[in-house]
Amino acid sequence: MKLPKMVKVRQIFHGPHIENIEAAVFEQLEQVGIGAKLKPGARVAVTAGSRGIANIALIIRSAVRALKQAGALPFIVPAMGSHGGATAEGQIEVLHSLGVTEAYCEAPILSSMDVVQIGETAGGLPVYTDKYASEADGVLLIGRVKLHTDFKSPLQLESGLMKMAAIGLGKHKQALQLHSYGVKGIRDMMPLIAEVVLTKVNVLCGLAIVENAFDQTAHVEAIASDQIAGREPELLQMSAQLFPKLPLEDIDVLVVDEIGKNISGTGMDTNIIGRLRILGEEELQSPRIKYVIAGDLSEESHGNALGIGLADLTTKRLFDKIDFQKMNENVITSSFLSRAAIPIVLKNDQEALEVALRCNWGTESGQARIVRIHSTLHLEHMYVSESLLPEMANLPNVEVVGGLEEVAFDEDGHYVTKL
Repeated sequence: MKLPKMVKVRQIFHGPHIENIEAAVFEQLEQVGIGAKLKPGARVAVTAGSRGIANIALIIRSAVRALKQAGALPFIVPAMGSHGGATAEGQIEVLHSLGVTEAYCEAPILSSMDVVQIGETAGGLPVYTDKYASEADGVLLIGRVKLHTDFKSPLQLESGLMKMAAIGLGKHKQALQLHSYGVKGIRDMMPLIAEVVLTKVNVLCGLAIVENAFDQTAHVEAIASDQIAGREPELLQMSAQLFPKLPLEDIDVLVVDEIGKNISGTGMDTNIIGRLRILGEEELQSPRIKYVIAGDLSEESHGNALGIGLADLTTKRLFDKIDFQKMNENVITSSFLSRAAIPIVLKNDQEALEVALRCNWGTESGQARIVRIHSTLHLEHMYVSESLLPEMANLPNVEVVGGLEEVAFDEDGHYVTKL
């Protein structure tokens, strides 16, 4: 098959970013009076999630140092629901892959899947929290605020500190309970669970992170526990304004070189690719993509390929990396089973692209609208097919940074040029 030529383009994003992360964290924690909330020697649990948040290890270390300066004894607790295969050891492994280690962050990591019930919602739902966090003198919630990959909330409470309090600290047990109600559980019940946690647990404050389109830390803000529910929707709006997207609405083939849990909880961000694949939920209206190819799985995912079901085609390279125990534990807990369904598996990148083009009805391969990205987390640079050049020329935020080139594959049939 004659493949269309491709050209490298760059999306031009705008947005703030923080130069001195540690100074920003210290300043924010000082503003909420973290020192006045603590007695000397107080044990403080610092939450650490499973997402590949920019500078997350540095942010956690900075918080640890600020707490130590205030006379506290901080320790780190994994707050990631059922991730890491829903095991204490697996969750430590996830943190290590993100650079969150005891040596770097200067604090011990206490990982357990044990939870204690701390109360219940007005509707009678039991509320659980991490055993170590419940025994601490205080908890510092750290989390990124962004659009959720499963739902849109009328309360504007999606991914953020409220979710970290409810599902992150609630471990596998709380995650399983909420996900058993489908989208209703994580959209409508999650904030109610979080409110109980913020009332019953001594949450010193939340440290919210907002990122820009370059996957950089744009904003860090310490929020008093009784103000988190009110402030988080405003930060979600900030995040949405900085959120990246593909430059085109209509695409024949989207090649995603790498998916992974460190990239998005769904492997590929559903807001980027326009696919939910949740039973009973309407699909997103844009972008409109005929075929998505998932090329590889990130090392940081440790075999958890949840999100592969959002693709139409994948490679044997990715398939061979799947740890089905970890992936299945995660997807069964979420109850969104389609997201772990295995698409057609092709020998390599070349075969996957050729099959997608062959099934692109009524369009000659040379005229196909192809976009190739590294991942849904990195959208600054990408390759687009020759037929898209006229549209690229009319987009003020896109510039062509390379010349037309043939698509090149190595002897194994994988792309030679990396993004």
